[in-house]
Amino acid sequence: MRWSQLFIPTLREEPANVEAASHKLLVRAGFIRQLTAGVYSLLPLAQRVRLKIVNIIREEMDGIGGQEFLLSALQPIELWEESGRLQAVADIMFRFKDRKGSPLALGLTHEEVFTSIARNGLTSYKQLPQIWYQIQTKFRDEARPKGGLLRVREFTMKDSYSFDVDTAGLDASFDKHHEAYVRIFNRCGLSFKAVQANSGAMGGTKSVEFMALTPAGEDTLVLCQSCDYAANVERAESQIDKTKAGETDPDQDAQAPLEEFASPGIKTVKELEEFFPGAFAHNQIKTLVYMTDKGLALALVQGDQELNEAKLQSLLLTATLRQATDEEIFEALGAHAGSLGACNVKAGEAAACKIKQIVADPRLQNRIGMYTGANKDNFHLRNVSLGRDIKVDQWADLHTVQSNELCTACGGTLTMSKGLEIGHIFKLGTRYSDTMNAYVLGADGAKIPLVMGSYGIGVERLMAAVAELCHDEKGLVWPSAVAPFEVIVVPINGQDEQQAKAAEKISADLKELKIETLIDDRDERAGVKFNDAELIGVPYRITIGKKVSSGLVELFDRKSKTNSDLAVGEVAQKLHALLRQN
Repeated sequence: MRWSQLFIPTLREEPANVEAASHKLLVRAGFIRQLTAGVYSLLPLAQRVRLKIVNIIREEMDGIGGQEFLLSALQPIELWEESGRLQAVADIMFRFKDRKGSPLALGLTHEEVFTSIARNGLTSYKQLPQIWYQIQTKFRDEARPKGGLLRVREFTMKDSYSFDVDTAGLDASFDKHHEAYVRIFNRCGLSFKAVQANSGAMGGTKSVEFMALTPAGEDTLVLCQSCDYAANVERAESQIDKTKAGETDPDQDAQAPLEEFASPGIKTVKELEEFFPGAFAHNQIKTLVYMTDKGLALALVQGDQELNEAKLQSLLLTATLRQATDEEIFEALGAHAGSLGACNVKAGEAAACKIKQIVADPRLQNRIGMYTGANKDNFHLRNVSLGRDIKVDQWADLHTVQSNELCTACGGTLTMSKGLEIGHIFKLGTRYSDTMNAYVLGADGAKIPLVMGSYGIGVERLMAAVAELCHDEKGLVWPSAVAPFEVIVVPINGQDEQQAKAAEKISADLKELKIETLIDDRDERAGVKFNDAELIGVPYRITIGKKVSSGLVELFDRKSKTNSDLAVGEVAQKLHALLRQN
């Protein structure tokens, strides 16, 4: 193809108010243009990259036995009501009514639709396992779209779904997807890490996120320095370090009675620490009140720790979770935030119990001599004994892991890193088949629920992730497998007949070997052509200059930034060999 015939609107200046490197470069290099907040048009170069990524995904999904569907982006709301997921996703779902008043939505994912097809089409265990997938547009009403293609409101997703007869079958399907994802991301030229993750609104028993390690990522990852432990901070856990502050002083009197003391105007852990001697943050109980599907719950963590809401939501098995309002808190506990505690609070399912459940982080277990709110404004309690004064219904890791805590797997030191999610796989189990009555007949003739998995990759986000990791100060550096063109041929003087003939010969030779080639035939200075070639990130450049009179051209490797001379007749075979190595 010829540059003069393509639409490649490169920019000399960086776009204003743009932070992510991928966003800057994809705009500057003429790949994308913004239509409105969170909605982008893909221009010809971007579409070439996107289609290559789609083909890689399709090849790997077909390789594990996937069958490709194409489902409607328009979905009836009743499917989401049937699955019980509507409330959990209401904030990010585009919803409207048709002319007859029927409620509809633009699909943000397709678990419900695929499950409805499965329940109507799968009847026997003999039809299992099945792997179904599609590559389809999705819509999410993101509150804060940003980062170009990193967080948008309309995007393409490869979503696939496995249907098995039991958990052993699900494990096999999950592993197949895991291996396929590794191959996909490797073929796209990405450095990435698979991490334990929280399932969130998707539900299910286990999920793994594939993360590109980049400062542009919005996720915080917890990585062990000594082993391969890796988890999203929403899911990460750590060992309790017995050698650090926070362990009960062995000289304290476990029988010391609760003592109430005035704490006028004290609202925070830090303020109490500064106000009362001995009320160190690690000796305080932070009491947080949340509204769940079943009512109010108290969550307790050590005063120097932050509560992890994702862990809390998973623990409480609640579709909705929000901080309680001041009015709800005061009605239940008789005090306002800053003076709250769980001492002698009666929790339970009974109507008389305002608090339905009390859960606590194990770092508080068996602690004595603690400080907490008295459920009386401007008063606190000291000498709190967890076993004596607070009845905890569930103990579970609820805190947000911090740097330098200890790995649960090996005891090594944990560190934090930023990551960009490029893929996510879930073990859904029977979460959807139970709610939507998707059953088949088992070998014994009894009805059994389909055991499901769900697996997603955002196509445009994957393209942005490659751009985020593969660039330098000059522009994009696409891996050859996803580059818009594999080679760019640049005659320095397009009016020179010898250079023009050499360009045509090299291009024809490359075409015979099915190497995608762009000829920069513009009447521009050599510097402009070189800068644009580096900006758009084509892996190899053939420069045709004065040496062509001796039968030589120059091969430039965009990634290594190295030059070498080649005879005109050797170019195609040399590039063919180089591309096969990549």
